[in-house]
Amino acid sequence: MQTSCLGSSESKRSRARSHWRSFLNRFTKSSFIRFPSLTPVMSKRSRGKSQSARENVLAVNTFNSSWKNFSLVELQNATKNFHHENLIGKGGYAEVYKGRLKDGQFIAIKRLTQGTPEERVISFLHELGIIAHVNHPNTAKLIGYGVQGGLHLVLQLSPLGSLGSLLHVTKSKLEWSSRYKIALGTADGLRYLHEHCQRRIIHRDIKADNILLTEDFEPQICDFGLAKWLPKQWTHFNVTKFEGTFGYFAPEYFMHGIVDEKTDIFSFGVLLLELITGRRAVDHMKQSLVVWAKPLLYKNSVAELVDPALDEYDEEEMDRMLLTASLCIEQSPVLRPRMNQASTNFRKVHDTPSIWFVQSHPDLTTVSTHSWVMSIIMPLIKGEHSSNMACFSFPVNDSDHADVAESAHAVNNN
Repeated sequence: MQTSCLGSSESKRSRARSHWRSFLNRFTKSSFIRFPSLTPVMSKRSRGKSQSARENVLAVNTFNSSWKNFSLVELQNATKNFHHENLIGKGGYAEVYKGRLKDGQFIAIKRLTQGTPEERVISFLHELGIIAHVNHPNTAKLIGYGVQGGLHLVLQLSPLGSLGSLLHVTKSKLEWSSRYKIALGTADGLRYLHEHCQRRIIHRDIKADNILLTEDFEPQICDFGLAKWLPKQWTHFNVTKFEGTFGYFAPEYFMHGIVDEKTDIFSFGVLLLELITGRRAVDHMKQSLVVWAKPLLYKNSVAELVDPALDEYDEEEMDRMLLTASLCIEQSPVLRPRMNQASTNFRKVHDTPSIWFVQSHPDLTTVSTHSWVMSIIMPLIKGEHSSNMACFSFPVNDSDHADVAESAHAVNNN
């Protein structure tokens, strides 16, 4: 009986491999590509997900693609046979290499490395489906794919590579103006994904390695392997399998598996801290950047926070980024700004301070005894602000009022 079961199981796996091999053959020969329809995907890489993915592949709109189908030889030549010196990013399911084509064009190649052949194909199609719906100056541009010798996604790249490699590996000089531009562009890209894309997309893996840079330091969000779309009528969804990068996890995601826009916003706050400090999200001693930075933010110790490699910086811009980072990494998601609020306040200038929703909720002054963020904000509300910080404000809407009132009530009861 046991031998029979084993034989049956092996037969099923063989048929599955044959199915996906056949699909990839059709995929590469066709001038039309069918994309997943981006229905919500369960976090477990289960048989149910496989079935759903197969159905989605057949049920989607047809897309006439200009993406190039690269051969394995082309990709090997571009990366010197995927040499480790060209590795610019690595995650749980894939590796990213920089390369250069024969015509001189720089590229980034994401190679899927983990999971069964069927799981890799599902992830490959899922990411293609996400990218097919994304079009913004601050999201990465896919130029092609490769399915020989594995599954590969090929993206545009400049000689600068990724923010992670520039900031933490090569230790290249990164001026403040470039850092601020990267923060602005990343905020705009996330705002697009959350609010203006065809689909409401939660990226789930915002980090320095997933920010590609153009030659003029324009950031482009890449790697949509973990991205999910959230239907408009849903407030959030829950996952039971934690995927992403340690150091960037929002508390509610790590503890309860809750995923929504505020999950990305926490990660964005960590990214801002990396730009300010030059430190990794988790250092070689396994210390969290957030844990290290919070006491310094509480004391407003700007000199200790700023990257020693920065010779000079704009004080007003630094104030804006510090406060935005502070709010984005708040423990409570309701106290974090939305992406449109964070993006707007990198640019807006006001004559008088009007910090987010606090003016409309004077009872929130009690939060200051519990929240280090309020220790930065409250002097502004009381008129004790500097000329630089006076220009920082958050737009207000009714949902913000409700969120903060709820948070303040919880704090007052503790």
